[in-house]
Amino acid sequence: MDERAALKLLAGELSDAGDDAAVVDDLVLTTDMLHATTDFPTGTTRYTAGWRAVGASLSDVAAMGANAVAAVAVYAAPEFDSNELESFVAGASDVCESVDARYVGGDLDTFDEFTTATTALGRTDDPIHRSGARPGDVLCVTGTLGRSGAALRLFDRGETERANDLFCFDPRVAAGQALAPHATAMMDSSDGLARSVHQLSEASDCGFELDDDAIPVADSAREVAEDDDDERALSLFFGEDFELVVTLPEAKVSEARKASSTPITVIGDVTDSGVTLDGEPLPDRGYTHGQEMI
Repeated sequence: MDERAALKLLAGELSDAGDDAAVVDDLVLTTDMLHATTDFPTGTTRYTAGWRAVGASLSDVAAMGANAVAAVAVYAAPEFDSNELESFVAGASDVCESVDARYVGGDLDTFDEFTTATTALGRTDDPIHRSGARPGDVLCVTGTLGRSGAALRLFDRGETERANDLFCFDPRVAAGQALAPHATAMMDSSDGLARSVHQLSEASDCGFELDDDAIPVADSAREVAEDDDDERALSLFFGEDFELVVTLPEAKVSEARKASSTPITVIGDVTDSGVTLDGEPLPDRGYTHGQEMI
């Protein structure tokens, strides 16, 4: 079975699963695993790997509307190189510092390829789940989309310095907290916008109508895209951008924008059923963990 089927199987066994993170006694807990062959293109520095891996877990904390507290990581590689290890820890520490959290260590192991598993801890007494969207709400995203897809194209071209810069995304912890008082449902876009909207639709038992022209595309994605269809694919289906996908009452959009230093864009409406883009069915397609990045 694939990842999504496995998650559905486990959801029936684990009552706390199903959102970006589990919430236990006001503590938010999440974990992720990334591998060299599937998550870190050739040219990815260990600093970027540390930032990106820990940032992915911090993004899950952000999606619950929580503040970030701390993170740990497992670092596994065929052998330990002091410069690479120190660079990884520096990236992990810096991304934690960027959201006022602490990187507090982890574990070391040898493995046949570079692999890291990260865990982040947050805190909230009012978590935002995926299941609260309702018809009449609007659908919004933070920031812009397509950045990670653009980075992969640049890695392929050998433009590794800029690619690494794009891979070091900002976890939207502050934006998540700004949105939390108004949001009805929220998750991050790690699997891509299209798949995230389908996941929200399933969790909230609702539909969505998206406006293609409203979707905020990263400048970097526009630069590398071969044509309009390619640009659309990078912003809709690639994933790994770690922006927040959120629903909220239309009357609360202005207030949420004032509270957030990150841009918030309305890209559609919550409907009774179906997921469409400009009136046409939007495919449930996106990034699948465990497969090589497209």
